[in-house]
Amino acid sequence: MALVLLPGLTTLIEDISEEKKLPAQVVEAALREALLKGYERYRRTLYLGISEDPFEEEYFSNFDVGLDLDEEGYRVLASKIIVEEVESEDHQIALSEVMQVAEEAQIGDTVVLDVTPEKEDFGRMAAATTKQVLAQKLRDQQRRMIQEEFADLEDPVLTARVIRFERQSVIMGVSSGLGRPEVEAELPRRDQLPNDNYRANATFKVFLKEVSEVPRRGPQLFVSRSNAGLVVYLFENEVPEIQEGSVRIVAVAREANPPSRSVGPRTKVAVDSIEREVDPVGACIGARGSRIQQVVNELRGEKIDVIRYSSDPVQYISNSLSPARVEVVRLVDPEGQHAHVLVPPDQLSLAIGREGQNVRLAARLTGWKVDIKNSQEYDQAAEDEEVAELISQREEEESLQREAEERLAAEQAARAEEDARLRELYPLPEDDEEFEQESSEEVAENSDQNETDDLENLQSLPNNDNDDSSSNEDGAR
Repeated sequence: MALVLLPGLTTLIEDISEEKKLPAQVVEAALREALLKGYERYRRTLYLGISEDPFEEEYFSNFDVGLDLDEEGYRVLASKIIVEEVESEDHQIALSEVMQVAEEAQIGDTVVLDVTPEKEDFGRMAAATTKQVLAQKLRDQQRRMIQEEFADLEDPVLTARVIRFERQSVIMGVSSGLGRPEVEAELPRRDQLPNDNYRANATFKVFLKEVSEVPRRGPQLFVSRSNAGLVVYLFENEVPEIQEGSVRIVAVAREANPPSRSVGPRTKVAVDSIEREVDPVGACIGARGSRIQQVVNELRGEKIDVIRYSSDPVQYISNSLSPARVEVVRLVDPEGQHAHVLVPPDQLSLAIGREGQNVRLAARLTGWKVDIKNSQEYDQAAEDEEVAELISQREEEESLQREAEERLAAEQAARAEEDARLRELYPLPEDDEEFEQESSEEVAENSDQNETDDLENLQSLPNNDNDDSSSNEDGAR
């Protein structure tokens, strides 16, 4: 068959490559796959209304498409095995027919033949299928490249530019910094900051939250302005001591989107120093607050408390409630990490914070359940009695949980024992050592035979232009 001409093929590939930000080789591979799907559609339509579709799912696995960029066209190629009697014309060819052009041909060799249909016979349905498959393959390639580009980034914080708005989300352009063009990322409503002004072309630092692998029409990158990782990144860039390793961030508790509008965003950061002479809190705040002010400015005025970490839970909890002044911290249930914090009456509201924000963040930061108590009204005996009831209830729940886990483990062990007993009575073929040995030898023999067949097939391929085109396209794929 003659080459099916596609005028402007080279220009088409270049335009798609530039528009989709994909390498030309990737576009060519997608076009070949799409044309092959179109050819399959063409073959299937020949049986519409006449008989059932005779083609199985892998029927066309030996077919390929070769692009000719010089002459701007394509060919459909089929790899066929030489046999004595042909049973499938799409997969086999008679030895007598091949020997007319290649006398050295032998049974079992593989030849590549041009089976391109006439352009007029290709049909509208096949052309539509080609167009749809091409669009889908290009989307898949874009998705795959984005995943490869962003999935393993060492630095999860990117500079993003506002492009447009979709419902309550902000669509932003981000770049991996690897010299590649921007790709779209979605900033959902829940990950935005209330004090941000998302106007067109405004730039923000964002945290790369997720690279979605699920096929979707919109952006597959999800970024966040409310993630605690953004705070860590900003401090690492502003505080040289953190970069050098003499100061480390132990924990971060952040409430970027408070439940009420009357409460502003707030973050607590626990820091510690590796070297005794270094003040971790002072290093993070900087001279006259210069360092922390840079972080606050980037987060649009978010309140940030930097507190000193301590391995002593009493001191750590006391520090976490800053700026409130604490009198006593009682670890009423160390195993359940429950503490009572006694503060003077004038510090009660400050320790709790507006709508409980301060104590809520302190609890998240330390991992302890923190109850703020008025030191002048604290009845220790009554509180201890109440805590004892809570401890008893917790221990009972833990006991029930352990019993359930032990019962489940016993049931699984009994089931495994019964399975082993049944296999002794009724052994399966794979339990036999001779069966395993025979299976491994058979696999090895098949592997050796496949390698021999592959070498023979490669050596028997005809040396013509079609084969060169096919091999080049396979290499590009």
